[in-house]
Amino acid sequence: MNTFGFIGLITSIYGKSLPDLDAIQAKGLLAVKIAQHYALRIDFLDEKVCRHLSRLFRSAATVPPDDINSLIAGYTDSSWRESIRDFQEVPLASASIGQVHRARHIDGSDVIVKVIKGDYKADFVNDIKALRRFLRFVIMVYPKLSKVFDPQGILDHIENYTMRELDLRNEIAGADTLRKIQDEYSGRYDLSMLRLPEFYANLSGENILVAKFIKGRTFDEMLSDGSLTYDMLLEFFRIHGLYLFAAGVFHGDVHPGNIILDQDGKINLVDTGALSSSSERLRKGLFRFFESLCVYDYGECADRLNAMADTGISGREFEFFRLKFLELYRDFKDSTVSDVSLTRKMMDTIKLGIHSGMRFERGMFPIIKSLMYLDGMVLRCKPDAVLI
Repeated sequence: MNTFGFIGLITSIYGKSLPDLDAIQAKGLLAVKIAQHYALRIDFLDEKVCRHLSRLFRSAATVPPDDINSLIAGYTDSSWRESIRDFQEVPLASASIGQVHRARHIDGSDVIVKVIKGDYKADFVNDIKALRRFLRFVIMVYPKLSKVFDPQGILDHIENYTMRELDLRNEIAGADTLRKIQDEYSGRYDLSMLRLPEFYANLSGENILVAKFIKGRTFDEMLSDGSLTYDMLLEFFRIHGLYLFAAGVFHGDVHPGNIILDQDGKINLVDTGALSSSSERLRKGLFRFFESLCVYDYGECADRLNAMADTGISGREFEFFRLKFLELYRDFKDSTVSDVSLTRKMMDTIKLGIHSGMRFERGMFPIIKSLMYLDGMVLRCKPDAVLI
């Protein structure tokens, strides 16, 4: 995807009609990842466009059976093929990078086999470099864009988690990290509802992954048919919140297709290859901001946002910000998620802070991304909920 391809992509996303998902996929992996990012931007895109783009999380093109068998032959040796039986050529699911197939291990266990669908790295890296050069030029012409939207920070985030996704061994390492945090906090918090994937590390590598099959349904499937309860959704929020605000290391892509409720009623996190992290200052500051927001103490919210910034403001600048903040939140109390999007309100809050002179660290985006997913799930599950 060159500069003109990027401009065409953005034009299609902001166009009058819904973007052509096949055309986006034809532009390459970076185009898909950017479109997936925009699927979360309910703070400035129409909800219909976001919902349409979100199909790219679960409805990617699949590799034909002959090609998938060729890929597996290139990724594995004879001992692997002796260990895996009853491989189903029709995939269970297909995403932008990999697709998942059912199979059976020689020990009798049901497993899934995740396969990288092609050699994406070279094109992805070249596209990233070209887009970064273009963005540097745009920011030089319009420097305010960097402060408000931070396109370079978002591109860095997309590059980081995509490169990690391209090496499936990171899923094993990510699950191990999340499991260690679960063990560390289990004495103080009940994390018995959380389960993490079990892998066959000896059968896994950079381009292929074997894990035990999880019998259950994704949150995305349950949200679609209305079977996911709000209590179960809040249970997931509680678990994810501990990783987000206490540990500071968390699943970087908690869209509802990556959360499975198994037959035992446990919450399973999958696709653990791309973890995100946040500084102590940021995660504690944001937690305290929400703490004040829960009791609608908007004056204290303004103070805590300013304290959370790397560069704060004072005097008349802060008083002006405080007045604007109170105006921004005047309709927030007792509002449902369908009335006021928490994500949109948070993005407007950060933009207000930046316009007032505050500066925030780049680690903000992974947290905002998580909030976007949570906000979107509540909107689908219980639109009349007062989330805060």
